[in-house]
Amino acid sequence: MELNKDQTVMSEDNNKPQDPNPRLAWEGCSVLLDVNDGDRLVFARLSGGAILKIGNKNYSLKPLIGAPFGSLFQVESGEDGSFLSRILPIKKENDHNNVMDDSRDNRELVDNNEAQNLTGEEIEAMRREGAKGDEIIEALIANSKTFDKKFQLSQEKYKLKKQKKYAPKLLLRRPFSRSICEAYFKKYPARIGFLRVDALSLLLTMANITAYSDVLVVDMVGGLVTGAVAERLGGTGYVCSTYKGSSPYPVEMVRMFNFSDKVIERIVQASVTELSSAKTESPEENNQQGEIATSDSMVEDVSVTAEVRVVDNVVPERKIIKAPKAGAKASKEIIDMWRENGFSSLIIAAQDQDPWSFVKDALPLLSYSAPFAIYHQYLQPLATCMHKLQQEKMAINLQITEPWLREYQVLPSRSHPHMQMSSFGGYVLSGIRISTT
Repeated sequence: MELNKDQTVMSEDNNKPQDPNPRLAWEGCSVLLDVNDGDRLVFARLSGGAILKIGNKNYSLKPLIGAPFGSLFQVESGEDGSFLSRILPIKKENDHNNVMDDSRDNRELVDNNEAQNLTGEEIEAMRREGAKGDEIIEALIANSKTFDKKFQLSQEKYKLKKQKKYAPKLLLRRPFSRSICEAYFKKYPARIGFLRVDALSLLLTMANITAYSDVLVVDMVGGLVTGAVAERLGGTGYVCSTYKGSSPYPVEMVRMFNFSDKVIERIVQASVTELSSAKTESPEENNQQGEIATSDSMVEDVSVTAEVRVVDNVVPERKIIKAPKAGAKASKEIIDMWRENGFSSLIIAAQDQDPWSFVKDALPLLSYSAPFAIYHQYLQPLATCMHKLQQEKMAINLQITEPWLREYQVLPSRSHPHMQMSSFGGYVLSGIRISTT
């Protein structure tokens, strides 16, 4: 029996491996685990043997495979011990009048550790019998002598405190530019050059990152800027991470974005010397340099806190799927095209470096009227760079912007700015390249 042309094409398409659903967590993907509403943030790569340590116990992450991003999990007890179980969030109706008219206060309460009638041995016995965390919390409330005397907001804080201890919750989040930036800025801001999420969005806006753009990036913040640009391009155009010297800057953070092969192919690396000269290295030398990666400054699949760690236990029968590696060497044809047409945008995020040392070599690689944006933690290096650009008449519309961000807590009768927030987000120098002739 002969197959027609349409049937042949359909059979070939069925044999191709299908891309995983981006809305569901699949085996081998990177995830961001939010423990107890942001108390602890953990980056992990899902696999059948991956475990998460909460408190003194380890929990398997296998129930997370196949769950949609945004799912909420809670620690529950069973015959085989504690495990993570998916739950549906319950919407509670807030009564604004009760909050306003509540006349109780905590002035007469004394913290003498005698208010709770339930002992620790009784709580452990309830756990061994398979009691859920919510049942233990209800038992603690029923056996508390002072719970009914507390102010309503104090009761909510009491419930939240006990929930974090006896029924920890885990939120499955998808890693993207904002969540990754916020997670690292919260605990390890120095690793991303103190680049706040509003400063990152300002960089992308000032550099006019749009589809089908060829963006030149100087990324010394672990690949965060490179990944954010590639995420916005969506598999169109190119992201070229340039560097000085013989070894490229590490972009290991790009692997956390779960990019497809189509997007990974659009992330390339080339030195400033290669882009500015007609000479290119041989393919053998390119492959050797492409394999160089300095992972000392960035860590992959680790917790952003020291209290929770993720360990991948490799099961012999199970093959762990690894994320494709980004940052291949740019081909000679692409470099020649960039030399002829120029890049459409430039972004520089080089902490502890002089911006002018990069700008004087990278700016001539742009096409005329192309925008650029430079981030630095401090103002003076950008002011010096701006003065030299004006002297050399290399750019117009130069301006230095300081991003400003204030987060608010929005709750009934308790809406106010956060008590602790970042008051400093660095500075961004932006402009447009012009011809010097």
